Amino acid sequence: MKKKGRKIILISVVLLVVLQFVNGERAYRAVNPQTDFLSVSKAPKEVALIVKANCYDCHSHQVEYPWYASIAPISFLIEHHVEEGIEHLNFSDWTKYSSKKAAHKLEEIVEEVEEDKMPLKSYTLLHGNLSDRDKKTFLDWIQTMR
Repeated sequence: MKKKGRKIILISVVLLVVLQFVNGERAYRAVNPQTDFLSVSKAPKEVALIVKANCYDCHSHQVEYPWYASIAPISFLIEHHVEEGIEHLNFSDWTKYSSKKAAHKLEEIVEEVEEDKMPLKSYTLLHGNLSDRDKKTFLDWIQTMR
């Protein structure tokens, strides 16, 4: 039984080492200020800082990957979160939404933030939570946009 356990551990370690050489598909794209939400909406600096710190890592092409994002299998999970986040809402391509769809996205943003669904708990565990003050500042500003 001990031999079988050692074999499983050895295979697991080898697999983890091999995974380190498998690169995820990080799609770095140049950001066009003419299509970016914060530029187009002329967000105040305070709001822009809140949005960049709490939203842009998963909902834009301006992802700032933490050091551990290069370690498999964590890297795969993070990249999946980013792909999924951009699929639902992409601040980098904000002007590509019709005015009706953009208005709906703003409604969804308010709902998700008010209900503490965004930012995700898995994100806030490592990056800190959105403070009540920042949340109010952000939501008040979003309401002026609607």
